[in-house]
Amino acid sequence: MRIRFLIHNAYGIGGTITTTFNLAQGLAERHDVEIVSVLRHRQRPTYTLEPRVRLRHLVDLRTEQDHPLHLESARVFPEAEYRYRQYSRLTDQRIEEWLDGTDGDVVIATRPGLNVQLALQGPRRIVRIGQEHLTLDNHSPRLRRVLRRAYPRLDALTTVTEADARTYRRKMHLPGVRLQCLPNSVPDPTLPVADSSSKTVVAAGRLVPVKRFDLMIEAFARVVARRPDWQLRIYGKGEEHGRLRELIGRLGLHDNVLLMGAATPIEAEWVKGSIGLAASDFEPFGMTIVEAMRCGLPVVSTDCPHGPAEIIQDGVDGRLTPVGDPDALAAALLELIEDDSLRRRMGQAAVRHARRFSPALVVRQAEQLIDSLLEPVTGEGPGTLSGPGLGRALTSRSHALKDGAHVAAGNALRRVRGSCR
Repeated sequence: MRIRFLIHNAYGIGGTITTTFNLAQGLAERHDVEIVSVLRHRQRPTYTLEPRVRLRHLVDLRTEQDHPLHLESARVFPEAEYRYRQYSRLTDQRIEEWLDGTDGDVVIATRPGLNVQLALQGPRRIVRIGQEHLTLDNHSPRLRRVLRRAYPRLDALTTVTEADARTYRRKMHLPGVRLQCLPNSVPDPTLPVADSSSKTVVAAGRLVPVKRFDLMIEAFARVVARRPDWQLRIYGKGEEHGRLRELIGRLGLHDNVLLMGAATPIEAEWVKGSIGLAASDFEPFGMTIVEAMRCGLPVVSTDCPHGPAEIIQDGVDGRLTPVGDPDALAAALLELIEDDSLRRRMGQAAVRHARRFSPALVVRQAEQLIDSLLEPVTGEGPGTLSGPGLGRALTSRSHALKDGAHVAAGNALRRVRGSCR
């Protein structure tokens, strides 16, 4: 199977990049996998990628920032999408050219704007899968209107939580599109898991407002008032760094709350702690929660939409607290800090329960999804992901698009382009 991922910028930092790399590396054990980055702004990616997964780019911002077409606004990538200003006529053109000539059997796009481009520009000879790494409700009404028009041309759409899959089924009519949850995966630990003896709470993520690192610092000030021997280490970088540093100083927490910067890989830092902490107002999934649990840490998290409640079993492998409540967050932390046996039991449970996000299980779900999309074409049932059976299936898909369907596709493209503008 030739599987191709289409991603915004594989050379940056963020949860979508991490989970795409994880899934690609898992699939590469049995398939030919390539990640295609629309943009590139540096020599090497931030995250380590195994050699068996190829990485290529379509537009190099280091040399093509002033390309005439890159100075013109995108016409296919939807204007309502968050990343719109980073796209252009050049990205529209390069994406279309790559899709038209790809040797991939399956193309998986990884954000709404790229899902739209895959739906409108992807040839019907390939299986076209869009991934939702945020949530439907997180998108503006303008963007949702574009998605409603474009998404019916996909073969499948995946969400990272069951809650968001239900929202899509309830709010968006997608006839003929397979819609299912495909959770993010986290690699199996390579280090011994935490032993719960450290007096350290660990948090990680981009330092942006929605992650509410300010809330966890305020909560930890309450913890320190009772347990000054404990420390909070925050890993990550972002726009909030200066404000958080000022808050730490104002609360007199220089010895107890440390901004550690970005750490890659992060596993070695998780195992140094005893408790994981998350305080987001909104979390489509919660990669850092799973990472911490896989390393043996019970996690205290706000019960925000949508991810934490699908990952943490409250009172079993972690604690869920109301959104925006530093007192509740501090109380949950102190419960674990002051009860060594409870903290140890929850940490052990976290390791067991987080195994459902292991790459092998998520890869199997992805393979089953792709297989199910090919079955109606091949008529040969499971196991037809490569070889002559797949070739016949893809040839059949290609020849099935007759002249009238070409006209309909062109009309649909013009309608959605108009909506994007």
